[in-house]
Amino acid sequence: MKEQFLGVDVSSYSYEELKQNTIADIEQRRQSFIVAINPEKILQAQKDPNLKNLLNKATYQIPDGVGVLLASKINRGDISSRVTGIDMLLALCEQASTHDKSVFLYGAKPGVAEKAKDGLLKKYPNLKVAGVLDGYEKDQEHVIQTINEAKPDVLFVALGSPKQEYWIVDHMKDLDVRIFQGVGGSFDVISGRVKRAPRFFQKFGIEWLYRLITEPWRLKRQIKLPTFLYKVWKERK
Repeated sequence: MKEQFLGVDVSSYSYEELKQNTIADIEQRRQSFIVAINPEKILQAQKDPNLKNLLNKATYQIPDGVGVLLASKINRGDISSRVTGIDMLLALCEQASTHDKSVFLYGAKPGVAEKAKDGLLKKYPNLKVAGVLDGYEKDQEHVIQTINEAKPDVLFVALGSPKQEYWIVDHMKDLDVRIFQGVGGSFDVISGRVKRAPRFFQKFGIEWLYRLITEPWRLKRQIKLPTFLYKVWKERK
């Protein structure tokens, strides 16, 4: 269940379908990799074949961005709703808490993952957090050993994109983990360090507008959306 935009795959699964698929991956001991796809990342992949290859290697490319929905409409595709990176993280944590599975938080600045753990446990008291480790640890052998000793079912990696996705692909074979997700700044939001857009903006898929209002420097990034949609329309013709 995938569509392709400018050579980049995007999954059309809903949250429920993704939750069903990922719990099956855990139970059947399959490794799967989740990456969030937005227009900016697709445009970046046009200039970087390695990035395009990396994104297409993922098991699930979730449509994180209203621009991807609009592109699907242009192509008369099946993607009908966004699946944001942070909401996918929360969905996996909810799934883990009800199926007796565990998660590990790796990345972000020192102390942030610990606070994110506290935030997740407030929301999901039955969640098993197998461990946390900040993204400033330089010894990669120590990182791998720490994660493997914790034996998590799900690993969230917050190193920024695409660094976190390259890290996942480079280390999957060394890790006894089933589900991998690159989560960008999600730990910052869950920890309370960064405020997420109000629910109104989330509901209508315009979190980008809230971020633009509160962080005007994002304008350079946001103006890439018309370029992306034009390229998708042109490719369709």
